[in-house]
Amino acid sequence: MDTLQIVLGIIYVIVCIGLILSVLFQESKSKGLGALSGESSDTFYGKTKKRTRDAVLARLTVVFAVSFAVLSMVLYLLTGRGV
Repeated sequence: MDTLQIVLGIIYVIVCIGLILSVLFQESKSKGLGALSGESSDTFYGKTKKRTRDAVLARLTVVFAVSFAVLSMVLYLLTGRGV
């Protein structure tokens, strides 16, 4: 196995774990079980904090998803199956 494939494989696993965690940490749009956490979003600080955290997680999810797709294609081509 080529060194580049090994390095990209390790990065791929890290991106996969990051994508899973960023999706799991996002709060759902409906209350659901998120209401059990006890955080009150009625105050200004709670609303601002939530918006910022959700925005950061949404951006991270997009970055991880695009990285996942690109790395999947690159690794597929490097293994010789894409030729």
